[in-house]
Parts: sequence; C-alpha cells; structure tokens
Amino acid sequence: MKSDMELSKDVRDELAWEPGIDAAAIQVEAHHGAVTLTGTAPHFSTRVLAERAAKRVAGVRAVANDIAVRTAAPNAKSDAEIAEAAVRALEWDTLVPDDRVQVIVRGGRVTLQGAVEWGYQKEAAERAVRNLVGVHHVLNSITVNPRGAAAEIQAKIEAAFRRQAAVDAGQVRVDANGGRVTLRGQVRSWSERSAAERAAWAAPGVSDVENLIQVI
Repeated sequence: MKSDMELSKDVRDELAWEPGIDAAAIQVEAHHGAVTLTGTAPHFSTRVLAERAAKRVAGVRAVANDIAVRTAAPNAKSDAEIAEAAVRALEWDTLVPDDRVQVIVRGGRVTLQGAVEWGYQKEAAERAVRNLVGVHHVLNSITVNPRGAAAEIQAKIEAAFRRQAAVDAGQVRVDANGGRVTLRGQVRSWSERSAAERAAWAAPGVSDVENLIQVI
C-alpha cells in the first residue's frame, strides 16, 4: 500500500500529465487513500478534469474536490449569457431530447431540470453545459422516467458486467428497486468502479444509480 506522501506525489504527477490542467494551481493531500484537491481552476471543466485525473491513480479510494472556479475578468459572463449559451448547447447536442431540459443559472451555477427516458441523455445534458465559459458549477437535477420491471433492469446490468472486460462481474452486486439501482461490492481501482456505474446507467429504465462499491 502506498504511503500518504507517495499517493500525493502520484496524484500531482497525474495532474501535471493532463494537458488541460494547470497543476501548479492545485494542491493535493492524501490520507489513507482519501485524496483532497484544493486550489483554483479557470473553468468548471478543468475542475472536472482534475477530479478524473486523481481517480485514475492507483491507490485512490475517494476524492474530495474542493477546487474553486475562478474565471478571469476578460472571460467573465453574466448569468443571462451563460443561460443563453447553455440552451444553445443543449439544442445542438443530438443526445439531448428536444424541449425536455430546463436551465436555471444563478451566480455562474447552472441547474438542469426536466425529465428524460435514458440515463445517457441526463449525462449528455450535463456534459453539454459544463464546458461553457463562466460556468462555476453544474447541478444535474434531471430525472429519468423508469421503464421496465426492476428484475429486468437488474438482469440487463448483470449481463452487461459479464460482457465488459473492465468490470469483474463476480465482485459487484446489483440491486434494483423500480428504476433505482444500487451497486455494492469491492474492486481494485476507481476506473473499474466508474466503469460499473457507467454500465448501470446505460441500462434502459434506470433513473438513479447509487454506487456503494468500495475500492480496495
């Protein structure tokens, strides 16, 4: 097992390896596998990149992302400008159904509301707006309307785990209650944990995924 100092160094090296991140502006602390990121980022998308980079590092079991978004004055946008850009981004994204998602912007914080039929549509809506200039945070409150019986949803997710090399199906348990899915078990890396969650979200009828899988 890595020491806290070794894990912190590995995370800092991974941040420096990511071309979209100014690693010098981000501080890293590690404690028994839990990593905390602090500092500043120019865009919300950069904040997301930093979190993903940290999760890629072997030995990371949890990430607390406390990076603050500080948009430089020349790139600052009003809430009205951000809202307009967000609506256009959603309209131009082929994965987001028309007229299903509403946007609220306050102080650079974007809230997405509405209802869609698939988990990937909810994820696509968030992805469409988080890279916009001026966005400091994205709260995705879009709901997914359940489709299909819980047993059918569970069976499809378990079958997906067996097909995919990135997930050890024998180490992950799936429980479905309506469209709500809970994942439990133990895996060896955060990337495997994330792969299991993505597979669960891809199943038709899934409205929510609670990922309780532990990284050991």
